Amino acid sequence: MQNKISYNLSMVNLEKWRNRNPYYYEDIEEFYRFLVVPNSIVLEIGTGTGRLLNAVTPDKGVGIDINLEFLELARKNFPRLDFCLEDAEYFESSQPFDYVLLANTLSYLKDIQKTMLNLSQVCNSSTRVILTFHNPGWEVILKLATFFKQRMPISNLNWLNYEDIDNLLRLEGFEIVSRGKRLLIPKKIPLLSDFINKFLAHLPLINTFCLTEYIIARIQPRIFDREMIKNATCSVIIPARNEAGNIESCVTRMPQLGRHTEIIFVEGHSQDNTWEEIQAVQGKYSDRWDIKICQQSGKGKGDAVRQGFAMATGDVLIILDSDLTVKPEDLVYFFQSVASGTCEFANGCRLIYPVSSKAMPWLNRMANRFFAWLLSYLLNINIKDSLCGTKALSRENYTRISANRSYFGEFDPFGDFDLLFGSAKLGLQIKDIPVRYMPRTYGSSNIQHFKEGITLLKMCLYAARKMKFI
Repeated sequence: MQNKISYNLSMVNLEKWRNRNPYYYEDIEEFYRFLVVPNSIVLEIGTGTGRLLNAVTPDKGVGIDINLEFLELARKNFPRLDFCLEDAEYFESSQPFDYVLLANTLSYLKDIQKTMLNLSQVCNSSTRVILTFHNPGWEVILKLATFFKQRMPISNLNWLNYEDIDNLLRLEGFEIVSRGKRLLIPKKIPLLSDFINKFLAHLPLINTFCLTEYIIARIQPRIFDREMIKNATCSVIIPARNEAGNIESCVTRMPQLGRHTEIIFVEGHSQDNTWEEIQAVQGKYSDRWDIKICQQSGKGKGDAVRQGFAMATGDVLIILDSDLTVKPEDLVYFFQSVASGTCEFANGCRLIYPVSSKAMPWLNRMANRFFAWLLSYLLNINIKDSLCGTKALSRENYTRISANRSYFGEFDPFGDFDLLFGSAKLGLQIKDIPVRYMPRTYGSSNIQHFKEGITLLKMCLYAARKMKFI
């Protein structure tokens, strides 16, 4: 029952070293608090004295460790949490956890692969495994810190890089959702440390040298479970403003998605006869399609999307812009990806297939690439097109994003960025879905490019403050 590398360390010594380096430990706690949604079910491996587990404020928190002295202190200080003298290789639970935390624990594990295999038994499709570990490039610096008695003396540690951990996770059925680095100066230097760690440490190239590396992983889904796809239901939300000439095509070109497809039109204060056309189409096709309609109570596409989602009953929720520049026929790929669990947030990408200059002028294309790069950097994800309005996710994950919306607030006039930011915050698996982008055949764009470009820049600054420079 000895999972960690053996070391003689008393509770008194552990607290001594923690008190000597409070800045580093506080940063670890702040980072995990950012990632873990409060009131979740959380398991921590190598919990020590329980400080980190308590910091993420779980509804149910379980901490396991092999050091009884640490656990006795944890039980005394945090009696509402459960602490067990357990080896991670053999730990069992009758219920899955929302999060599994391993804060620098990999460095001590005797058999990492066996531990990860065992932990997969306490995970479900929505569980997030969060691992932090030291950048191997810091090995010499940390050994010097130990020599000068600035760091806890521990020998025979595992020094793993990202590729090592990625390989071990994949071998035992996990896949990486997100990764990154943080904390360039682990000691408190008044004014200097906070500025460097909050701003400079997150910049490209400089970030390479940070001390703390992190990985967010999930269980790999069963690839393309056809029965799961066949039995899922779908709601397609179609915000519509001044799009009377496209409404009927939204229905006639809609593919059947899963066991039941629900079409929801949200009309947004049109100047033409869009609302009358929506009503006519609902009556005309009511024998073949489940069509729900409403008029928007607020303003903006974001408000329309949220109003449509509130009406939705499908397992998978998809946004389709009523200008039909994205083909309704391509929605099958969004539905299959989310319904099968292959991805958790399907992001439309218009920059894979050739795009005519009429559909997307060169300047617009460059702006799209720029904002995709910027948001990928700020949200720590990898997307090629952030401005495509076609997106999909499960109703379950939308509910989680909505419940966590207070972190960002009602900041998004477009609707899809609220979902993109929320998905990144929850550590959802985000993947691009290629779409064929076509020129309009009716009406003109409702987009004011310069004005909305300024809005996008403001949103990027907002994302930087709330997601990157924390």
